[in-house]
Formats: sequence, C-alpha cells, structure tokens
Amino acid sequence: MKQGVQGSAGTRAARVPAQQRPAAAEAPVRERDAAVPGTVRGEHTHGEHAHGERIHDERIHDEHTHGERPVPGPRVAVRRSSVRGQILDALRTALVTGELRPGEVYSAPALGERFGVSATPVREAMQQLTLEGAVEVVPNRGFRVVRRGARELAELAEVRALIEVPVILRLARTVPAERWAALRPLAEETVRAAACGCPATYGEADRAFHRALLALAGNEQLVRIAEDLHRRSQWPPVRPGRAGLVADAAEHLALLDALSAGDCEVVRGLVGEHFAGAS
Repeated sequence: MKQGVQGSAGTRAARVPAQQRPAAAEAPVRERDAAVPGTVRGEHTHGEHAHGERIHDERIHDEHTHGERPVPGPRVAVRRSSVRGQILDALRTALVTGELRPGEVYSAPALGERFGVSATPVREAMQQLTLEGAVEVVPNRGFRVVRRGARELAELAEVRALIEVPVILRLARTVPAERWAALRPLAEETVRAAACGCPATYGEADRAFHRALLALAGNEQLVRIAEDLHRRSQWPPVRPGRAGLVADAAEHLALLDALSAGDCEVVRGLVGEHFAGAS
C-alpha cells in the first residue's frame, strides 16, 4: 500500500506515454545531462539557454484584450496542463524507483531536455513535489531530492492509521458484503502488480485499492487527504523487493475477506498490522 520514466540514458528522442514504466537508474545531472529518461509529446526545448533562462515561451502569452470581442466557437483545451501532469507522474515514478536519488540536485532545464519539453512544466511539477515534501529548492541550481528517514515514514504511517482505521472499522459495520466483493478485482490487481516486483506499478495499484475502499465512506475530502498521505509514504519503499510487495498485497485480500464477513475484530487486527508494516 505504500509504493508509489521510461527510456534509457542518452536516448533523448524517446517518448514516454502517460502510463510511466520504470527504467534503469541514471547518473546525477551535470549541466545538460539528466537522470530521468524519456520525452513527452507536444513541447520543445528550443527557446531556453543551457542554464535555464527563458528566451521565449512559444505556448502562452499574457496579452491585453480590452475592447476585443469574444472569439466564437468551442473552447480549445490547453495541452500544457496535460504535459505538466505527465511530467509530475513521471517524476513521482522516478522517486519510487530510485532514479531520482535522495541528496542529488536536478535542474529543470536538464530534465526538460531529457523529457523533450521546456523547463516550465518541469519546474511546475517540481514545485508540486516541493509542496509534497519530496524535493527542496536549491537556489540557482535546481531541486534536491529530500532524504527521508525512518522517523518521518513512521509519522506518515501513524497519521494514515489515525485517518483510515476508524473509517474502515465503521465501514465494516455498515457496508453489505456485495459492496466489498466489487473491490476484489482491485485487490487482485495489487497481487499481480506485486508479482512484477516494480514498486511504481505496485504503488499505483495499491493507491487505487485504498482509494476505492475509502470512497465507500462518501467523503471526497477524506479520500483526497488519504491519497496525498499514501503517495508521500510510498518512497522510499518501506517493504522493498518482490517479497515485501507480495506480502503487502496479500493483506488486501485478507482484509476484504474479513470485511465481507463483517468480522470487526479481524479487520482491526489486519489494518493495524498493515499500517504497522508501513512504519
């Protein structure tokens, strides 16, 4: 439940889809080199100096429109947010897989060149990761991946337990068995993802299962907060390796069996063990 860009080093022209896949670890950034492989369609890196100064933003301009009539026709979707989202997903995957290494500094222009985009969406994605506590700003250099210690991971696990355990116990008393049966495909998907041994793939399946479980409470704010805490707790992986992922996934199936049976004591023990393993 905890583990949250494809390409090879030196392959700058490669494209990455929205679904990221793990790749081999890269060397730390030096000038225009970057540690995360892959590119995203629809953006260009020309228009930037090697040290990150913007010459021209070819996508968006702030212009005064006083006195202009609205242009008829349907709204056109802006692709920039989509690109930023892809970059953010790719960087999160790189954190979980270890491609972005704790303590290393990565520059937005260099990462942008590797992705095949300008530095702007990379900076925007990195700013989000800064809010999530994954990276910190290093003035005039870029972003440093934060080193997370055992204490911080334990604190995240404790907060997750304080939020999720009471909700799960309440759901165990109120949700009919057939509703729990609908979650079994998601639990089985975590088992398949664990078998592949990739923490990023498992992390996505793990979050999907927990998101669906908590959604039964009907509280969207709860789901969003829990999802944020869950994502933060997935790097570095607490149960690294295939065996740890398989053990974690097996707890999902056992929990569903107990929930379907309405056995609150077993549910309490399972969720307690599950979050203890996250610390």
